[in-house]
Amino acid sequence: MPAGKKVILVTGASSGFGRLTAQTLARSGHRVVAGMRATQTRNAAAAHELDELGSIENLTLSAVELDVQSQSSADEAIAVILERHGRLDVVVHNAGHMVLGPAEAFTPEQLAAVYDINVVGTQRVNRAALPTLRGQGAGLLVWVGSSSTRGGHPPFLAPYFAAKAAMDALAESYAAELIRFGIGTTIVVPGAFTSGTNHFAHAGHPQDTTTEAAYDGLYGEIRALIDRRLPALVPPDANVQSVADEIARVVDLPDDSRPFRTHIDPSRDGSEVVSVVADRIRAEFYRRLGVEGLLPSNAAL
Repeated sequence: MPAGKKVILVTGASSGFGRLTAQTLARSGHRVVAGMRATQTRNAAAAHELDELGSIENLTLSAVELDVQSQSSADEAIAVILERHGRLDVVVHNAGHMVLGPAEAFTPEQLAAVYDINVVGTQRVNRAALPTLRGQGAGLLVWVGSSSTRGGHPPFLAPYFAAKAAMDALAESYAAELIRFGIGTTIVVPGAFTSGTNHFAHAGHPQDTTTEAAYDGLYGEIRALIDRRLPALVPPDANVQSVADEIARVVDLPDDSRPFRTHIDPSRDGSEVVSVVADRIRAEFYRRLGVEGLLPSNAAL
């Protein structure tokens, strides 16, 4: 493998950020494995298109069956990657699922399912991948977060925002626990891109339709306007490719130069300012604990 080129797993790579990231990393010369569910059925076309792109452009790009809601699937995916490429250097945690509707109208089981995909799914992949990265004494975890964890929280997206906030907290703790193994962390924070992904098109909705309907009288107009106002926050020249480009830039940086957190926020919702303050507070907290060496050197930037 050429110097500086890595073997990379991108989860949730059938569409949106994940697919763009897989393609962009492969075009940068990396060996990329695009993880996705249902490669033989629902996502068969997506898997075939990636394989075809690899052949046409002479890229090392392939798909692997990966359902982040199954530990056995995560274990098998990592085994396949190691068989194909002999190593694994980077995991891009991108798989996720959005839901729309009044928070009260989601059943507890639905809330748990959103958490399972967005948070527990990363844990399954980590448990499958980290033994290899720790054994190598090197690696990188890239977590694709959301500016909602740092900026405003529009209504009617609560389960998704709550799960993304939990994933962000998990990523921060993992960063400190993995740094001495030579495994770096970068949290990539996209803003409110409302086109170019399937987040909204594939979003889930509340099962409790009776409770959902109870909100229509007082909030029906607001709910309708949210769908219009969120896209209005995004400049017309915003391009989801910028998220993939930033992930590729981070991967290509030297280990000691990668940002702990990086924002791609066309709407400028203020989340980057909040992150700077939060990271400085965290750095001071670690210093007072006497364990500042567990924090990446650039985490307080």
